[in-house]
Amino acid sequence: MRLHIILLGAVLLFRGLDAKAQTASTGFTVIPLGVKGGLDEANLSSYIVTAKGSSNYICLDAGTINAGLQKAVANKLFTEQSAEEIQKNKIKAYFISHAHLDHVAGLILNSPNDSPKNIYGFSSVIEIMKNNYFTAKSWANFGSEGDKPILNKYTYNYLTPSKEIEIPNTELYVTPYILSHVNPYQSSAFLVRNNNSYLLYLGDTGADEVEKSNQLELLWKAVADKVMTQTLKAIFIEVSFDNTMPNKALYGHLTPRLLMQEMKVLNKLSNGKLQKLPIYITHIKPCASCESSIKKDITLSNTEGLTIKYAQQGKAIQLP
Repeated sequence: MRLHIILLGAVLLFRGLDAKAQTASTGFTVIPLGVKGGLDEANLSSYIVTAKGSSNYICLDAGTINAGLQKAVANKLFTEQSAEEIQKNKIKAYFISHAHLDHVAGLILNSPNDSPKNIYGFSSVIEIMKNNYFTAKSWANFGSEGDKPILNKYTYNYLTPSKEIEIPNTELYVTPYILSHVNPYQSSAFLVRNNNSYLLYLGDTGADEVEKSNQLELLWKAVADKVMTQTLKAIFIEVSFDNTMPNKALYGHLTPRLLMQEMKVLNKLSNGKLQKLPIYITHIKPCASCESSIKKDITLSNTEGLTIKYAQQGKAIQLP
């Protein structure tokens, strides 16, 4: 009798796991909360991502939170009418690519009204959050380490390069990779997985040629097979300046020329399968004609025939 109960429990558990696997969605919903690379504090790098059909989001960078959620509400992307409530209840974790203010300001400023959750980053990111932002002198210590009093609203989680982790309270998994952002300063890329679908988000990054690094090459090698199998659904990558900006003044950023140079590397590694993959341009820097110049330069530089798109604040992106 006891053996029968154990076997029955095992069968039910297996059926439960099997059903979960069969009903698991593929694809993603992405809502850009901020897409620019500076100046406008209401529109800085921040993207919330969830498995398609779910409302459990993670936030990739957090330059702008509240203003972006307000735009998403105005566009009827949520049934809730309060940006604050959406942040509290829908965003389950933050992944910070690097700790420059245009990637963390929204998280810091909205922290008093947020709910407890995890912050993920490489140790270089956590150390800056702990020692420079969430401190008694600069704001308040909402983190789990550092200055007393420790308020413990946010729990710091230290990432390991190339090691995938499961994100609690979501359907998502994330693998982080190191990027070079004015070598030796580091940024990060996040490969997000939902079942057998992937999304690649890059924080600020310079080109390998300029950075005297191979971090992008290593990243392209890690995702090339997913391009070939079409399980990688989109790449979000920065282009901060147009082609008139000299390499010495890029400070760890890309131009259209350098973007296409890197995409040629990925396309070659992917056996020429990159053309149909949507590539979303992020982090355009402000100036009177920067955006139009960058778009023109990208069009002229796009000799590979790639699918180039531009994320817009508060407008959902559906990835299959």
